[in-house]
Amino acid sequence: MSIPVAQGLRIFSYILKQKILGNKKYPLVLMLEPLFRCNLECPGCGKIQYPDVILKQHLTVEECLKAAEECGAPVVSIPGGEPLLHPDMPEIVTGLIKQKRYIYLCTNAILLKRRISQYAPSGYLTWSVHLDGLRDIHDHAVKREGVFDQAVAGIKEALSRGHRVTTNTTIYEGMDIDKVREFFDFVMDLGVEGMVLSPGFPYEQARDQGFFLKREKSKEFFKEILTQPHKKWVFNQSPFYLKFLTGEIDYQCTPWGTPTRNIFGWQRPCYLLNEGSEDSFKKLISNTRWQDFGTGNNPKCADCMMSCGYEPSAVVDSFSSLKKFLRTVREF
Repeated sequence: MSIPVAQGLRIFSYILKQKILGNKKYPLVLMLEPLFRCNLECPGCGKIQYPDVILKQHLTVEECLKAAEECGAPVVSIPGGEPLLHPDMPEIVTGLIKQKRYIYLCTNAILLKRRISQYAPSGYLTWSVHLDGLRDIHDHAVKREGVFDQAVAGIKEALSRGHRVTTNTTIYEGMDIDKVREFFDFVMDLGVEGMVLSPGFPYEQARDQGFFLKREKSKEFFKEILTQPHKKWVFNQSPFYLKFLTGEIDYQCTPWGTPTRNIFGWQRPCYLLNEGSEDSFKKLISNTRWQDFGTGNNPKCADCMMSCGYEPSAVVDSFSSLKKFLRTVREF
């Protein structure tokens, strides 16, 4: 694990507090999606397929900060779309830092080098840069040449200014295992804090459904990659989630662990599926039929192994016994 001590202790104490209070459904990470607009049109993404009238909308600074307070999660992930297209993103980040939230600002990094001066380095802010492989692989995945070089340049610029940086990699059908290993070596040599992995999810709106791995094939792929990882590889994820990816552990997803707030409201049930929205976090928790979702409960969830659903399950599991807790502390 590559989570700094202060952040890890904040999350540990938050979970212990929820357990002491007897709370069964509590958020760990707010998925704050302030806009769907993007400067790429990746075939594996279901966000940019909305009509222009939706793509032109975005959450206000006040709505973003209120969502974080209402939800109460210690960590906020800001995906999109492309968050750096939001005109008030620096103000949103500043406000969340004042709330002492740990922020993962997810970006394709096309604009990162140009906009980085608007953000001061902070232990609360991490740039999560989308990279799906080395140059040819990544540029093919996003359907535009030159994006890999822009992303790497952005990473180097952010690191040179003292920012925290991680990478976010989605594994798709047809990826070569040796190339993925080479990519991991390259990323760690850049000096990033760690890597985040996840198999892709077959969004209904995604144009190319052939991009996505089925569940059993995902397990085979990750088992081959992660069974003997290089010593220099560092993952910004729970070790139990990585074991889930390899098939060593089985979990049901914990969708309330990463609630989504976007321009429609609080999306039900999760970041990946859109089964309607609620106008408050409290209503999302109380009104959602959680038993209708997850592997074995809903065909749409059959092949999902995404970190946003299963990382919370892994983190909660790490507190289920003293042995598991001590192992997590040791990894941390």
